[in-house]
Amino acid sequence: MTALFALATSLLWGLADFGGGLLTRRMPALTVVVASQTVAVVVLGAVVMATGGWHEAGPQLWFAVAAGAVGPVAMLSFHQALALGPMGVVSPLGSLGVTVPVGVGLVLGERPGLLQFGGIAVAVTGILLAGGPEFRGAAVRRRAVLLTLLAALGFGAVMALISEASTTVTGLFLALFVQRVTNVAVGGTALFVSVRRGARALPEEGGLRAVRLALPALAFVGLADVAANGTYAIAAQHGPVTIAAVLASLYPVVTALAARGVLKERLRAVQAAGAGLALVGTVLLASG
Repeated sequence: MTALFALATSLLWGLADFGGGLLTRRMPALTVVVASQTVAVVVLGAVVMATGGWHEAGPQLWFAVAAGAVGPVAMLSFHQALALGPMGVVSPLGSLGVTVPVGVGLVLGERPGLLQFGGIAVAVTGILLAGGPEFRGAAVRRRAVLLTLLAALGFGAVMALISEASTTVTGLFLALFVQRVTNVAVGGTALFVSVRRGARALPEEGGLRAVRLALPALAFVGLADVAANGTYAIAAQHGPVTIAAVLASLYPVVTALAARGVLKERLRAVQAAGAGLALVGTVLLASG
């Protein structure tokens, strides 16, 4: 069950990242974050009302608030790092966020078997290589590295926090709703500040009409991200966090394969090798 839900998380996060990447080519990244998460808030609010999730409110929701506050900061840091580049360094480093929930699991006493430790090592190596690392070229700006590591820490923290925010399915709906409301509040504030500083909130071509036309895609990105958080929380609650976190972090492989299938982008040899290693690591983890 843990492996199934964790792999579903990778699929959903990978597709959400792919969709978000396409959208940010046409509109500001903060606008994509705020708009997509606003759609998620509306849908989750309806689900919480229908399931009676409000009755699950408790102190554990502070974990959801923390996850909602950290998420936009991590995403903004990651996009800024990508802008500084090179992407072949930033993307793999961003995947290091998996070390946070894995570390939490080990601190809490989880001890995977020898085969599973091997699977973790192989899968993490595959995740890093799937990002297409650059082994030579121009020097990387220190600020890009620091921003990427901050983003990775944030991504990993969100995984660790959301898994602690609920213990029941209806409670999970409420936790995800609180997380998204916080996302919108933090992201909206950042968007407001950026606009006050002269940045654009709407696309240069099409303006508000372009955003309206992109609503189905924005909804997909927001809801896929929500569903991924939900499936990860279930995976982490029903099995070792060390295994759930690694399998859930295979999303760079999904994103790379989606780019290959939809945009006809050719996988570099190192990315193909990474995808293969990630698959081997997945088999080892699932069979361990």
